[in-house]
Order: sequence, then C-alpha cells, then structure tokens
Amino acid sequence: MTPVLEPKFDRSPPEPAFLLGGGACADLIATKNWAATPLGAIETWPHCLRSAVALLLRSRVPIVMLWGAEGVMLYNDAYSGFAGGRHPELLGSNVREGWPEVAAFNDHVMNVCLAGDTLHYHDQELTLHRHGSPEQVWMDLDYSPVLDEDGAPAGVFCILAETTERVAADRRTMFLLSLSDQLRPLTTPADIIRLTADRLGDWLNASRVFYAEIANGMMTVERDFCRGVDSIVGEHSLEAFGPDLLAAYNVGTPVVVRDVSADARLSLEARAGLSARDVGAFVDVVLFEEAQWVGLLAVQSATPRDWTAAEKTLIQEVGERVKVAVERARAERDRLWDLSQDLLARADYAGMMSAVSPAWTRVLGWSQHELLTRGYVNFMHPDDAPPTIAAINRMASTHQPTRFENRIAARDGSWKHIEWTVAPEADGTNFVAVGRDLSEAKAREADLLAAQEALRQSQKMEAVGQLTGGIAHDFNNMLTGVIGGLDLIRRNIATGNMERVNKYLEAASTSAQRAAALTSRLLAFGRRQSLDLKATDVNAVVTSMEDLLGRTLGEQIKLETHLAPDLWAAYTDISQFESAVLNLCINARDAMPKGGKLIVETDNTELDDRYARDYPELEPGDYVVLSVTDTGTGMSATTVEKVFEPFFTTKPVGQGTGLGLSMIYGFARQSGGHIRIYSEPNHGTTVKLFLPRSKDAAQADVVQKAVAPRGAGETVMVVEDDTSVRLIVTEVLDQLGYSAIEAVDAVTAIPILQSQRRIDLLVTDVGLPGLNGRQLAEIARQSRPDLKVLFVTGYAQNAAVRSGFLDPGMDMMTKPFAVDALATKIREILEV
Repeated sequence: MTPVLEPKFDRSPPEPAFLLGGGACADLIATKNWAATPLGAIETWPHCLRSAVALLLRSRVPIVMLWGAEGVMLYNDAYSGFAGGRHPELLGSNVREGWPEVAAFNDHVMNVCLAGDTLHYHDQELTLHRHGSPEQVWMDLDYSPVLDEDGAPAGVFCILAETTERVAADRRTMFLLSLSDQLRPLTTPADIIRLTADRLGDWLNASRVFYAEIANGMMTVERDFCRGVDSIVGEHSLEAFGPDLLAAYNVGTPVVVRDVSADARLSLEARAGLSARDVGAFVDVVLFEEAQWVGLLAVQSATPRDWTAAEKTLIQEVGERVKVAVERARAERDRLWDLSQDLLARADYAGMMSAVSPAWTRVLGWSQHELLTRGYVNFMHPDDAPPTIAAINRMASTHQPTRFENRIAARDGSWKHIEWTVAPEADGTNFVAVGRDLSEAKAREADLLAAQEALRQSQKMEAVGQLTGGIAHDFNNMLTGVIGGLDLIRRNIATGNMERVNKYLEAASTSAQRAAALTSRLLAFGRRQSLDLKATDVNAVVTSMEDLLGRTLGEQIKLETHLAPDLWAAYTDISQFESAVLNLCINARDAMPKGGKLIVETDNTELDDRYARDYPELEPGDYVVLSVTDTGTGMSATTVEKVFEPFFTTKPVGQGTGLGLSMIYGFARQSGGHIRIYSEPNHGTTVKLFLPRSKDAAQADVVQKAVAPRGAGETVMVVEDDTSVRLIVTEVLDQLGYSAIEAVDAVTAIPILQSQRRIDLLVTDVGLPGLNGRQLAEIARQSRPDLKVLFVTGYAQNAAVRSGFLDPGMDMMTKPFAVDALATKIREILEV
C-alpha cells in the first residue's frame, strides 16, 4: 500500500475569488500548498479548472473531481462527509493512492473518462476503509469528462449518492421475505431451526447460530450452524450464564456482547465457558410466550465483533419469525400425532416407550397403559426381536436414522407386519419411531411392481423420442435447402444435353429424400411429427397401395386383402398411415425369405374398460383395426418386448435401421391409437394397428401430384432464420409470380406487418429465435385480422396435432418439402 503523505497547508491569505462561499473544503483548498502537487500553484490554475472547482464547491450533493492523469482529488463539503476518516488527507491526493483498496476501479474510471466517454453505476458495491476497517458501501456514481480550453478531456467529474442504507434495507427485507417463504412449507421444528440457522449464519458470516428451547432451567439446542467452530448441540444449564446475564435476558431486549473477554456482565465462569466454545462476541434474542421465557436465538462470532444496529434488528426479527414457525410446526405435529394412521412413539435405548400415538390402540388393540408399562421387546415376534434390537443399537452408535421391518403382536393374537423408521434424539438417550402397517401394502406389492415396469418402459420410450425429435430439427433445415436447391437447379437447366447432370441431380435428390424419410421416422417415434389428422377411408388407402405392395413383396409372396365392407372412417394422417402400412409389409416380407403369404385385413372393434385397464394409454371406445399377418419365422416373447425400441433390429448389419416399428409406434400413439404384436417362433406374426374412429363420416382421397400452380402477383412475407431455407422459399415465390418480402426473425418482421404494405400471406418458421412463429402470427393478426398464415417447421413440438395448433386461415408444412408441394400449399391457402 502506498503511504499517504501528511497534507501540508499554507494558510497565507487572501482566498482566491472562485473559492469564496465554498465552505470548509474551499478554505482547505485556499491554504494548501498546491505547488507540491501535479496541479501546481493555485495562481497558475487554468480557467477551466477554477470554474469546475467553483461549481462543485457550491453543490450540496457529494461531488469529487479527479484532475489530470494522476486524478488529483478536489471535492466539496458533502463529499468530505462521505470520505469519513479519510478526510482531509484525501484532498489533493492522487485518487489511486487516496483510495488504494479500489485503485483498479478508479484506474478504469480515469482511462475511460479521459478518453472522452462517460460512466454510470447504479447501486455499485465497493469495500472501502473509511474509518480504519473494511465496510460494504453502495453508491450511485456518475462520471463525465471535464474539458480544458482546447476542448480536450483534462479531468473527471463525479457526482456521488450513497445508497448503502436503502440497499441494505432492501436486502434485509428480501432476506426476511425469502426466509418466511422457505419456512412456510416446513412441518418440523428441526427443519425450521436448521434452515433458519443456516440462512442467518451465511447472511451475517457468523461462526455459530442456533435456536434453543428453554424449560426447567435448561437450554436445549437441537440443531446449530457452525463455521470453523464445534457444534454445541445438547442441553446446557442456564445457571452457568451468571446472574447479571440472566437479568439482562429477562429485560426482553436483545443481549449484545461485542467482546466476551471484556464484558462485565459475564461472570468469570461464563467467560471461560464461552471462550472454550470459541465465542468471542454474540447477540442473543430472548423469546417470550406471554411472561414465560421459551426460546433463545443466538448468533455468535469466534472473534470480538462490533454488531451494527441493522444486524441486531435483523436477528430480533428473525427470532420472532422462527418462534412463530416452530410453534406452528409443534401444533401441527400434535395434530398429526393424534390423527396419524402410522404408529408413532418415543422410546429409550433401555427398552421402554415414554409416549405412543392413538394409532397403536387402533391398529394393535393395546391400551396406552399396557404399551408404556411393558418393554417394547415383549411385543415383538421372537424371531424378529434380535435383529430389531441390533438395528436400534447400531442407530445408537452411529447417530443415524435407520429402517427395518418386524412383526408386532396384536391384542387379538395376530401378528402385524410393521415397517419402522427410527431416528435418534440429540440427548443420546431417546429415539423416535414411526411404524407403518404393511398388511395392505404386501397385497399391493405385485401390482406395484407391474406398474413400475410399465412406467419405466413408457419413460424409456419418451426419453428416446425427445432425443430423436431434437436431432431432426436442424437436420430438416439442411434437407430443405438441399431438396429445394436441387429443384431450382433442375428448373434452370431445362434445356441442352444434360444427361449426366440430371443423373447426378436424381441421385442427390434420392439421397436427400432418404434422409428426410429417416427424420420422419425419428420424429414419429418421438411423437413430434406434425400430423394432419382427418377422417380417412382406410380401405381406400389399402386398395390404392395394392400395386405398390405387390411389387415390393415380390413374386414369392402372395398378397391377400380382406377388407371389412362396412368399415368406419379412421381419424389419422393419410401419409403417415401409408408409410406405416408399407413398413409393416416390408417387415413381413423380410420375415419370409423363402416366400409365403401376407394378409392385410381391416375391421371395426370396440374396446371396453377392461381392455383399457390393461393398456392405460388407450382410451375405451371405437377403433378401426388394420392387421398385417405373415407366415414367416416369427419372434420370441423376449424379442416382441423390444421391437418398439429405437434402433433395435433382428436384421443383419446394414439391412435395417431399427426405426420402422418405433416410427409406427410413435405414429399410433400420436394419433390416439395403439399397436399390438402377436407372434410365435416358426408360426408367423400378426401386427394390429388400432386407429380411433373418426366422428366425421367424410372420407379421404389419396393425394395426386400436380404441376406447381403459379401466383397472380400476390405479396408473400417469408420469416425464416435459416438462410438457406429463406433463400429457397423466396426464389420459388419469385419464379412462380409472387412478390416476396424477407425477414430473419419476428423482431424484424413485426414493423413490416404493422405497416400499410400489402401482404397477402405470411409464411413463417415455427421455431424462430425469440418470439416463435405462432406468437408472431398472433401479433400480425392484431393489425391484419384476415391475414392468412402458413407455418413451416422442422419438428412441431408445440403443434404435434394441427387441429390443436391452427386457427382458421392457418395451415402447416413440415420440412423438408419439395418446391411443387410448397407452391400447391400456398395456392390452396390464398384461394380459400
């Protein structure tokens, strides 16, 4: 630390005119020998310096000016009060040396402001040594450069407002509010005391904090917070405090001791006892219930400490809160003691119980007198007594809670299976026990194991679905650029002999479509694929696929279809359903390498509550069932359990991804349906796909491809954060006769949407940064209520089913999409 030089004052009159009326600091400035400082003699000070000094001296708010590269300090009377014991030596000192504990902070200020910039700090926290010891100080600070006659920064002007009291009060209030919020849900005195001691100890940087209960001349400490000192949990006699301290406690105000070794109120015995426990200073808040002394909140420091008024007030307020919380918890404990269905008891290690709850009599039939006058080992089954006593003895030696089961005799001669949780008390003599009757639990154990297995399977499937959904999002963005780019290239090289180019284009397009299919499978398994659910004629779809299925299966496999003539319409996505049928038939084909028969059937079925109980994810009701049966190799029960797991496959390496059935599983669940597999080795397999019956009798047709329709000069706004996707969409719009407006995110798009520009359609990505596409559409419709909207998305986590995501005049496309599909969709929306 740079030593502070003793100021040298020259009291030679007269006082310069610019200092007149400037207060005590003006007098000090007038008499100081400035020739020994970087400022030089006061008579040589430039006009800009004199004017700035005259201004700050007459202000009633704390102002300090730091002149020159050294930051020579000049300040007013208000600032001298802030400086505390550092004044008047600070006047005329260089700021980095005058406040060495914050030299780095002030160095930054000087560098910034002498470069012509300003700085502002609100509630800036600094640790200053204003009175010989470190203290936390909060301030509002405004720094600005002071210019010389040439307009160049020559000094730094600082206006200061100390906010320490307000900030400290706010922090104290927030501490008390947060403590109350944390105490509110706690139900045991031990938890309340532990939380309070830990929070208060950390807040005040104390060595030890505890809450003690007072009764019969003894102070009982159940929990304490300790930092660098030993715990004092246990019972302590109040007589050791001495009569003077006890008299101070009875006054009711906090007892504050700044230095244990020098406080006359403490007896020699009390000082010795406190010093032995590493107590150098403390604040004790005594808590009364009417006139009865019931509790004590103690905050201790291992070394002497000057407790502030704010700290004493805080400790007193915390004490009142913890007393109320403990009383509330005890009242609740007493209520639970009487009403609990569990067996509650307090017992000692010698073998006797001192308190039992009413549940003992309700469950076992024994009276309270019988339970308290006979040793507890007498109620145990002879085979269970030795391990029970051993568990209790281990708890006594380890001081840790333990659990065990045993059989306890009932008054009617039967035995009750009881599960016990026992925990030691702080006195080392007693423990508490909670016993739960396992009679009904034993009967439910088998059902619980089955439910847990179902839950684990569901969680496993859901976790993988989340993983695959996340992978697909970025993957689909890239695929959209690839597919769209290939389509645009094909459009621009339509003439000439381009056989090799077309060949490469077809190969690249095929690869991209295969990647898109993989993404679709991933999303379907994770149940994040955007589905277009509507009434679907399943028979019509199967009939339209017969030629495709025949070519796929080959000549060695005979295809038969048995379609119910009165089949209900199913509520599903036609494209995903087609993919599911094709995947099931391919799996069946691969299971019949030597040929065989494949049967596709449809039927109606009604699932009742009994079936729904076996499959909780399935609602009772009407379903359309598609069955695919093969005469292939079949599967074992172990294999059937795993077939819906992603990446599980029985095919050789390189011949299967293991995603086909998992994709169908995700599609079925997302559609509100279900899938079941029946299989035996060497006897073939039947897969049944359950799809909910549609409430709408309308039938769906297979979508046919058409030439991309052109626009009629409409204006389409495209909001997409992915550059490649945005480029493709806008290029397509331009070539099809639309006018396109681009925006990278919602923030950029909103001003345009709220302007008077013509916009016929908004095309936006769902997953925009910041405001998402759905939120952008809602904002846009506030000023354009009839605006039509097309959402595009890589995965539709917030729009898994379109009917729940889209309002009238809105539609959705899932990436990747072909150019023709985009053109058709835009035309459909605009013509509605």
